[in-house]
Amino acid sequence: MKGLILCAGKGTRLYPFTVSYPKTLIPVANVPLLHGCIDKLIDQNITEIGIVIHPSQESSITESVQKIDEQNIRITYIYQRKPAGIANAILQAKNFIGEESFILLLGDNLISTSLQILKDQVDIEKNDAALLLAEVDHPQDYGIAEVTGSKIVRLEEKPQKPKSNLAVLGAYAFSSSIFKAAETIKPSARGEYEITDAIQWLIQEGYPVAYQKTEISSIDVGTVERWITANRKMLKEMLYESYIHPSVIVKNSTIFGPVSIEQNCVIEDAVIGPHVSIGENSTINGCSIQDSILLSHVHLEKIGHLLREMVVGSGSTWVGIEQKGEDEG
Repeated sequence: MKGLILCAGKGTRLYPFTVSYPKTLIPVANVPLLHGCIDKLIDQNITEIGIVIHPSQESSITESVQKIDEQNIRITYIYQRKPAGIANAILQAKNFIGEESFILLLGDNLISTSLQILKDQVDIEKNDAALLLAEVDHPQDYGIAEVTGSKIVRLEEKPQKPKSNLAVLGAYAFSSSIFKAAETIKPSARGEYEITDAIQWLIQEGYPVAYQKTEISSIDVGTVERWITANRKMLKEMLYESYIHPSVIVKNSTIFGPVSIEQNCVIEDAVIGPHVSIGENSTINGCSIQDSILLSHVHLEKIGHLLREMVVGSGSTWVGIEQKGEDEG
């Protein structure tokens, strides 16, 4: 079985953070989303991995992937030159996948559950597709599945009147029959080739489509609020309460876990945590920070109010900022 990760999106809802690098490289608990996807595939002994990118992303993504300490994986980069939907992105990988089955991950989603059942449903049980589903509170915002027994019988993208609350998450397993489906469907109203339409075509043509229901949510890290939520979630799930690189210098400070602090940081006269991640080569002096993400090379000094639920961009310098009163705006 092969792996396929889709990374060609621009992440416009996360501007300006995604102006300088792809959305799939934004860190969650100091781990780029793409690295987490690759780890999920490696957990299933999948070593041939295709990454679908826009050509403009190639240098930053290849540089990041080269940092992964895993010798056995083989990465193939595949171009999607214009945003035309997930089913279109899959078609760009047809030559890479060939006749094999594969797991598909959306590179901007944080998936916590194991992919083993999805893999087995296609590889062993011989379904043509298997989808990860979870119950959601607002099904109108998702692709929604209707199920009967162990099979999906209907899919609908963002239905006005949903017939279930089972949302399709960002993890799938497919046989090569998905390529025929993707080649047959027409663009949706928004001009994209939707993966839900391709899977619905499989269902209508009699191909078996299974599912795995999970209570472990997937997070589409598509907004700053979701990014902070994902960061909090991953920090809580770390093996140890906190990760602080051995090179970090901590002086006269209090740290409440869980936190993640990368190499060459200096923390002085500060209160850090809980749920804070700090990127490498950052300096924090005279600050209190909670539930926040600081990217690399950040310098914060003598901030006169609590920093909470914020993302501070790479290379930012904030010095001597006081809390504004109500009459100051």
